[in-house]
Amino acid sequence: VGVVLYNLGVILEAVTEGRLLQHLGRLRMEHDISRLRGHVIVCGFGRVGTSAVSHLLDTGHTVVVIDRDPERLAESTLHVVIGDASNDDILRAAGIEHARALICALDTDADTTYATLSARALRPDLVIISRARTIDSKDKLVRAGATRAVNPQLIGGRRMASFALHADVAEFLDGVMHSEEIDHEFEQVRIPPGSAFAGKRLADIDMFREMSVPVLAVRQPHKGGFLTNPPRSTVFEAGATLILLASTDQIAAVHRAAGTSD
Repeated sequence: VGVVLYNLGVILEAVTEGRLLQHLGRLRMEHDISRLRGHVIVCGFGRVGTSAVSHLLDTGHTVVVIDRDPERLAESTLHVVIGDASNDDILRAAGIEHARALICALDTDADTTYATLSARALRPDLVIISRARTIDSKDKLVRAGATRAVNPQLIGGRRMASFALHADVAEFLDGVMHSEEIDHEFEQVRIPPGSAFAGKRLADIDMFREMSVPVLAVRQPHKGGFLTNPPRSTVFEAGATLILLASTDQIAAVHRAAGTSD
C-alpha cells in the first residue's frame, strides 16, 4: 500500500508540475506579447507563413505567430498564440491593437477570409496582407478588408519569367530586397501632417540633394497610383508616401527629418 501510494504521489506531482509549468509559460508569453509595439502578426505557420516569418526576423522585425495546430509551434522560440485566427480574443491576445501589420496565410481561402474580416473589424487602420490560393479569391479578400491580397504561385511564376527575360534587373531587385550583402534597400516614408517635408517641393529639401538619396516614386494622398521619377518641382503633400533607395543610415536620417518613425 505504501509503495502504491508513493508511486501515485510521484505521478500526481509530475502531472501537476508539468501543467503548472505550461500554465506559467502561457502567462509569461501573454505578458511579453502585451508589451509589444509595432510588431507583425502572422496567421498560419505553414510554408508561406514560415517563409514570411523568416524574412521578417532577418530584417529585424518582431513577430507574433497564430496557429491552431500546437504541433507546428511546439519547438518554436517565437511569440506564439494557439487558436483560431478569426477569433477576436485570439487576435487581441496577439496584440492586434498595437501591431504594425498582419499577414494572413491560413490553410484555406475561407479561413483566411474570416480572419481578414475579424482583423479589419478590430483595426480599421491596420495593414493586412492576405494570401489568396486562387486568382478569383484575390478580389474577395480585398472586399473582406485585406489591404492587399497576394497569390504566391502567381508571383513565383512572374519572378521566374523575370529572371528568364531580365536576369540582371531581377537579380538586382532580389539582392536589394533580400540580400544582406547590399547596403542599400528600398524604403517607404509617409509624410505626416506637420512634417518639415509637407508643402515643400522636392528641389527645396536639401537632404535629398546633399545625401544623394534618390526619390524613385511618390504617391500623393487621394491620387491612387505612383508618380515615378518625380520632377524637382513636385510638391509633397501631407500624407504622401515616398519610395526611396538608400542606405540604412540615409533612411534613418530621412525618417528623422520627415518627423516619422521607421
